[in-house]
Amino acid sequence: MPRSVLEAIRSGIWDFEPEPQEPKCYEATGALPGSDEKLEVMARRIRMGYPLWHPKDRRTYEGIEMQES
Repeated sequence: MPRSVLEAIRSGIWDFEPEPQEPKCYEATGALPGSDEKLEVMARRIRMGYPLWHPKDRRTYEGIEMQES
């Protein structure tokens, strides 16, 4: 049985879902959606076999001041 999505894809298993994990087993991130930091966190989770999303991850841009161009 593959340990991560990447291992599953290498084995030709396209419908792999990681084993459910307690959110306390991996850290949430406050990185902004779509940011390089958020993508790095998600890639690390995939490599470690954790779920892609954490229930306490930042999901919005709320509270961020946007600069005008």
